[in-house]
Amino acid sequence: MKSFKKLHQKLTPEFMETLSRQYEPRIYQKILSGFMVDRPVTLRVNRIKTDTRRVMELFRAQNIKHERVTWYEDALIVRNKREKDLENHRLFQEGQIYLQSLSSMIPPLVLDPKPGMKVLDLTAAPGSKSTQLAALMGNEGYILANEINPIRAERLKFNIERQGATIVEVRVGDGKRPEPSWHQYFDAVLLDAPCSGVGLFAVKDPRTYRGWSLKTVNRLAKEQRKLIEVAFEALKPGGALVYSTCTLLREENEANIAWLLEKYGSQASLDKIDLILENGITQPIRFDNQVNSALVIIPTELYEGFFIAKLRKRPSENKANPGGLPSSNSRNL
Repeated sequence: MKSFKKLHQKLTPEFMETLSRQYEPRIYQKILSGFMVDRPVTLRVNRIKTDTRRVMELFRAQNIKHERVTWYEDALIVRNKREKDLENHRLFQEGQIYLQSLSSMIPPLVLDPKPGMKVLDLTAAPGSKSTQLAALMGNEGYILANEINPIRAERLKFNIERQGATIVEVRVGDGKRPEPSWHQYFDAVLLDAPCSGVGLFAVKDPRTYRGWSLKTVNRLAKEQRKLIEVAFEALKPGGALVYSTCTLLREENEANIAWLLEKYGSQASLDKIDLILENGITQPIRFDNQVNSALVIIPTELYEGFFIAKLRKRPSENKANPGGLPSSNSRNL
């Protein structure tokens, strides 16, 4: 109870009211608990340069305690090292491992790119998902990693080069202003959209929640709709778009998906997400009574809060499949 009282003191009444209105009480309490945990270091083995078995053998020899993740063979949880320790490790310096949250690894897995595909990562820095996409594709095909900020783009290039992701090209530019050549060019698009970051809130770190406001959320939602429109226009018919955020608010998540489905009608549909995580981590969202058409990942001791949806561009002659937000004002997850 003391911890929850402290949380209420730190987070604004506007935020607490917004969150409690959008989630039923049991899930609301779970989310608040997730804001107060300390998470272990997690990493992704870079299969372009090595494999999980070799990394685990070295970790065992060096007494680095680790665990595998059931849903992704390249993911490891490290229990007795800090991020700084692993950043100084030879495997990290050589690009054989990459420090990445478990939730961040999920959108590329849901997109499921294949070798030889042309893929757009619309908001790519610092490169965790671009390099993961390259690894999933066996470093065969083409990935355009777009980043608006020139400084962040340099970090993106550095991470791509360190991990040997030679199929990735970096573009410095506004993702809301695409190149004409992008139109219906890509087989798959990943949009991990800039957001209010509610899923990353940590009560011990005021930087994660300082400055939050509904005004900012609404501004970001408008930007997200411009980005998701660009992402969908860049898709070939039959192509897949994964939209993800590290926030938990309807304005930036379900409302944007509903907007896109309504805007494109017969061209847009939702794919079912079949990825199975630990029990109680993912909470399915329904669009048009379609189960698992989007997922909310509740923040826990292992996972940051995330939202993920997978859309498909249909040929124009297909029948309409208009979208809509879940009917209840409170998400009974």
